[in-house]
Amino acid sequence: MNFLLLHGGAGPLSVAGFAALLAESAPAARVLAPAHPGFDGAPRPPEMTTIRQLAAHYAALLDELGLDDVCVIGNSIGGWIAAELGLLHSPRVSRLVVVDAVGIEVPGHPIADFFALSFEQVVRLSYADPARFAVTPPPSAAENRKTLQVYASTMHDPTLRGRLTGIDVPTLVVWGSADGIAGPGYGRAFAEAIPGARFVELDGVGHLPQIEAPDRLLKLVSEFAGA
Repeated sequence: MNFLLLHGGAGPLSVAGFAALLAESAPAARVLAPAHPGFDGAPRPPEMTTIRQLAAHYAALLDELGLDDVCVIGNSIGGWIAAELGLLHSPRVSRLVVVDAVGIEVPGHPIADFFALSFEQVVRLSYADPARFAVTPPPSAAENRKTLQVYASTMHDPTLRGRLTGIDVPTLVVWGSADGIAGPGYGRAFAEAIPGARFVELDGVGHLPQIEAPDRLLKLVSEFAGA
């Protein structure tokens, strides 16, 4: 089993610690945690403007690296990318772990208006205990937000929820009970749209379980990947 870890709008630093933890727990596996094109200074080709294109980019990367039996783990828009990657039916992808994703429309469960929020407001909505994570915005935060707006200006694709029925690999959907960006009701709808997906809600955790509860998320991923 190998792992492709896809970050959300918070950038690659938001998954770096979990990637190290995952690599330590599975020393025989290869763990990839790339920056999406346009994030943290990574170049973005001008024609690359959609989440589907990002998914195709990662499918091509797995082909280039010759990696098989890949468990794709995605948080926030990374979860959206993971779902789109699953819909490409790459034979290299064997499992998906969708963590507090965005990307679908769920009546009664709106996504927070991310681009209208300040950094401090995003932090408050992202964590069950935001006081622990009240940090100064990193230098890349403003540019990362601009890049995110290129890929996901509305934070959803109206066609995605219906298309999720096409995912045919085992899928685990993990959600923080205190996610203020997209709540657990939204997460349940995401899981219900994917055939056979398992939904797990983490109590006392927000939008970024890999930061707020890395050990609990690692346990779930390890059990799922080894199933």
